[in-house]
Amino acid sequence: MKVTTVHSRCECQAHLSAELDEQRVALQGWAVDTRKLKLPAPANTIGSERERFDVGWACPFCTRNTLRSFTGSALTFREAAGEPTAG
Repeated sequence: MKVTTVHSRCECQAHLSAELDEQRVALQGWAVDTRKLKLPAPANTIGSERERFDVGWACPFCTRNTLRSFTGSALTFREAAGEPTAG
């Protein structure tokens, strides 16, 4: 399976990230604050079938719901860690 990672910032300045599969479904989300503390941040995609789609996070540090837009053609995919490669 191929995946990509998208990044953004929350209003509280936590760094938000989400791993997406090739259908742009959020597999996992996380946030890192200024102290480098990493916590799970539930992530969800909205309108993943469109070229321009949104990713929403629930920030674990400030409890805000953060919504950011991304462009599908700008994403770069890689093989997921632990997945065997054909060869």
